[in-house]
Amino acid sequence: MGKTMIAENKTAKITIALSNQASAPERNAADELLYYLERMTGARFTIEHATSASELRKPAIALGEAALWLGLQEPRELGDDGFVLKTMDSGLAIYGGCRGILYGVYECLEQLGCRFFTPLCEKVPTCENLAMPVLDSRQVPALEYRYHNYKDYTEHPGFAVKRRINGPVPLDPAWGGNLSYAWFVHTFERNILDPEAFFDDHPEYFSLVDGKRLKERSQLCLTNPDVLKITIEKVKMALAENPQCRLISVSQNDWQNHCTCEHCRRIDEAEGSHAGSLIWFVNQVAAAVEKDFPHAIIDTLAYQYSRPAPKTIRPRHNVCVRLCSIESCFTHSFEKCDDKTRAVRRPDGTSSTFLTDLQDWAKVCDRLYIWDYTTCFAHYPMPFPNWNVLQPNMQAFIKNNVKGVFEQACGAAGGSTDLNELRAYLLSKLLWDADCDYEVHMNEFLQYVYGSAGPAIRRYIRQLTDTVEKEKIHVGFNDQCDQPYLTPEHLDEYDKILDEAEAAVKDDPLRFSRVAKIKLSLRWVRLKNKAMLENQQDTAEINQFFSDWKAHGLTRIDEWVSEKKTHKALLRNIWRGTDFLRNWWDEGKEQR
Repeated sequence: MGKTMIAENKTAKITIALSNQASAPERNAADELLYYLERMTGARFTIEHATSASELRKPAIALGEAALWLGLQEPRELGDDGFVLKTMDSGLAIYGGCRGILYGVYECLEQLGCRFFTPLCEKVPTCENLAMPVLDSRQVPALEYRYHNYKDYTEHPGFAVKRRINGPVPLDPAWGGNLSYAWFVHTFERNILDPEAFFDDHPEYFSLVDGKRLKERSQLCLTNPDVLKITIEKVKMALAENPQCRLISVSQNDWQNHCTCEHCRRIDEAEGSHAGSLIWFVNQVAAAVEKDFPHAIIDTLAYQYSRPAPKTIRPRHNVCVRLCSIESCFTHSFEKCDDKTRAVRRPDGTSSTFLTDLQDWAKVCDRLYIWDYTTCFAHYPMPFPNWNVLQPNMQAFIKNNVKGVFEQACGAAGGSTDLNELRAYLLSKLLWDADCDYEVHMNEFLQYVYGSAGPAIRRYIRQLTDTVEKEKIHVGFNDQCDQPYLTPEHLDEYDKILDEAEAAVKDDPLRFSRVAKIKLSLRWVRLKNKAMLENQQDTAEINQFFSDWKAHGLTRIDEWVSEKKTHKALLRNIWRGTDFLRNWWDEGKEQR
């Protein structure tokens, strides 16, 4: 018996089948399948709707309920994201949840040779004779929440679906929807109790530090009963106003100054962690809202002072703890890094590593999420040599029962350099399957997106990671550019490799431009170090850099200020544009 053909000589040999009762995601999945099959084969396909198995015209690629009519036994426990692909005698069955049905179609297309690298760069092979693939795959991700905020995903929700990102990108339910937050993070002041409105009449609502209640950069006094009452009321109101949101964050502000009043201190000291009073408080909020909002999850942070897990208090079943790796080294994996300076302090003065905290939270928390970091936020262009730790760190999360991961990335509206598109692609692969073939995915991306320059760019990445590993250089999330792996000698090595990459595509304008964009990273480091370490500002060179930066559509260089302030700072021999502000967050979100 010969192979079933999808298309032959530009003629469709199968139909795409749906039930008459197909959901909106199933209909969109069928449309996507038709679009890409027609691009691949040049054939015209039809989507046929049937009411029963007897009406199904075979052979077919059947989606959703129609897949069961091919003889597929209904899969169980796929959730919203899981899917099954199975080749049958009469066609191919694709079955999945509200997002899984879309993921299943894109997986089918990847099996046929398609690749979705960026919103503007997809590989779609041309094959006028296309055979039905032999597939028998069931995929259910270990992570229920998968998100990173690279602009290619936040600005192109349809592409986020292709890459199986399901966090708070703006996804319509017809495209599977997402896991979104009614309040996202750092909500004590932003959403619950603004000191400008409450402090003068009720200073007792805010944290006591060194014997004084703080109005500025304060946290909440978590053992104050009125604070609890107000929080419960506001959480209920927010959930009622955002019925599409299952998650809501009740979490500390983005600075220190936890409360040290007698009652908060007593809980924290007994629990060996400042997370003690936090989880005690959040548990009460979660208990109070559960009756009215049984599916809601109250999310909080294990962040900086609250990072270590408490000794005896356990998060309720409807509480999510989001553990943050902000102090960590990002050039050595969490399981192997030996930098002792990155531990955090417990109330008794002892210290705790991130790996210890990860393992401790895994033992006591049923829904543990991660907030991880993938770039230098002070200098987005700076080469961030974390390529060798992305996979082992994701595997460590999965090993420790983590259910959700947010990889905080360059959030600039125009994106950035430092191979961000590649890093975003690889992270999306790892968020779906931490054990995927990382090297294969990297090489496929480099070969297609950068063409003949791909091998040299792979050597550039390896040179960066080899340097930090051999010289045991630890790198944080917010370092300056004067790092030991960015000396003039090392920059010369990197530039030489990228010059070779550029030469390899000198007759390919598109890919030549892509390599030139990578080289902006090294140009930025040279300019910054020349100005700050040698007190040399070449005005023409600085201005040319910013002209080239904008020509690539790039915007912020620093997470918190415009490129204009960064430009001004460089001309004035100042490390960061945030130095012009009273608070680093004062400029607010980027306007574009």
